[in-house]
Amino acid sequence: MYINDKLEGLLNGEAPRRYRITYKHHIVFWFIYFAINTLRWGSVHDDFSLSLKTNLIGFPIHIALSYFNIYFLMPKYVYTRKYVTYAAMVIISLFIMLLVKFNLTYYLVSTNVMPEGSGITDSITFNYAMTTMIGELYVVAFATAIKVTVDWLRENSKLHNLEKRQLLTELKFLRSQVSPHFFFNTLNNIYSLTLEKSNKAPEVILKLSEMMRYLLYATRKRKQDLRSEIDCIQNYIDLERIRFDDTLQIDIGISGDMDNKVIAPMLLVPLIENCFKHGASKNIGDMHICVDVNVTDDFLNFKVSNTVPKKDSNSKAKTSGGGIGLSNVKKRLELGYSPEDYELSIFEKDNMFHVDLKLKV
Repeated sequence: MYINDKLEGLLNGEAPRRYRITYKHHIVFWFIYFAINTLRWGSVHDDFSLSLKTNLIGFPIHIALSYFNIYFLMPKYVYTRKYVTYAAMVIISLFIMLLVKFNLTYYLVSTNVMPEGSGITDSITFNYAMTTMIGELYVVAFATAIKVTVDWLRENSKLHNLEKRQLLTELKFLRSQVSPHFFFNTLNNIYSLTLEKSNKAPEVILKLSEMMRYLLYATRKRKQDLRSEIDCIQNYIDLERIRFDDTLQIDIGISGDMDNKVIAPMLLVPLIENCFKHGASKNIGDMHICVDVNVTDDFLNFKVSNTVPKKDSNSKAKTSGGGIGLSNVKKRLELGYSPEDYELSIFEKDNMFHVDLKLKV
């Protein structure tokens, strides 16, 4: 799976709005809750007028206590880990709520403040206090749970989007990193030819211009035609052939249907470049590089190998590490492809350094 194109929008500062709570959401929530509670208790008491009156008194208390808990108590005590103080403040708030609700109900609605109980309750009894406080705690906990859940979703979304932005930024950097590294080596080749006043210089410049044209457009895209990438590789190899003459033996095999196949641009070039940088340029005597490109179904099988340098005691460590080239390819594969979409093997065998890549295209 490739990185989603929407990352471009995230990089430009676009933020998701699905977890944003507005005043309208608050109004709708409490209106629905009020309507359901009024109908519920009206049905229980078979008196919708009484239920409406008690809820008109109770709900402002619900709302005030819920917001007091969400926007004052929790930030001040829970988020600062003062849990004992928070618990004490909640109990005090519930007790104050109990006094307010009792008096408002007693003087404005009915002297029987707990009609659902057995008998008449016209004073603050233990049963009335516990029932009222637990019921209020239930409402506060319900509203708080919704707020905490939405906040968690919002923060999780922000973190996820931040990770995507960082991923896209890093991927763009890795793409751009290939081109300067490649041009640096190629310009060194041209410089050497001009010092020798070689007739090959114009041909090298022409090949280089073709590659520059490809790089100018390819690196701007998330995916490029596989055939264009292979053509770029062939141009690169042709440039290196001119440089090494007969001391370098290169075997290239290309097979399979590359039509309608795509690949991350400049992904394969560093693998070829690595052969010349850590193999051919450090070798003494005959050098051998093998490149095998095979497309089967939806997968590209790309294999490249080069002769291990003979006279460099540190060469093994360098080739195994891969330098900028191989580390760049590894990172781009991790960022741009799912683990099941590619397999990368790097190993040394029979005096040859091998890189095998199986990639979904």
